Amino acid sequence: MGIIKKGQKMEKLLETLKSCGYNPHFVKDKDEAFELAKTFIKPNMSVGLGGSVSVQQIGLLEYLVNKKDIVLHNQYESGISMEENIERRRKGLVSDIFVTSVNAITRDGKLVNADGSGNRVAAFSYGPKNLLVIAGINKIVETLEDGFKRVMEVASPKNIERINNVAIKMGKEPRYNLDNIANKFSWVKADEDKGRIIIILVDE
Repeated sequence: MGIIKKGQKMEKLLETLKSCGYNPHFVKDKDEAFELAKTFIKPNMSVGLGGSVSVQQIGLLEYLVNKKDIVLHNQYESGISMEENIERRRKGLVSDIFVTSVNAITRDGKLVNADGSGNRVAAFSYGPKNLLVIAGINKIVETLEDGFKRVMEVASPKNIERINNVAIKMGKEPRYNLDNIANKFSWVKADEDKGRIIIILVDE
């Protein structure tokens, strides 16, 4: 009964997300997520990136970095200047597709995000022709309040640790904390541009 009930809840969520104007998909694991995600990356596309562990975990970031027939605005490339980093973030906001994740998805279809620089938050509202959102089912919450709570109590602490550890390894001063990791918040209720936001929910 538990599996049936879980499946019914997921089916209802997918219907809700579709009614909000999104293009939702549900896959069983990261391998299936990777194969599906690849189908949305076409030759000659320009591709923007938003910070996402989920995109890395399914192997999509490595795939994009090595794909030679796209233009990837990769602000995470090592060795680039801060000026180049900022320029690539800006170009990503007018790309054909922006690949990222989301901090929380509510049962009534709201997409909740927080960001330090703001490029990911901005992309959800307007800019890229399409968004490709990779998210585990752990991102699903009941209410908008739960979504913001997840941002501050779950996502932000993990991101602080991850980003600061990278800085330390590079010999830089760790500078992120709960006061500055989530400078900009947004939640998207729906999108009038039907199908612009593609969501791949991963059952892992």
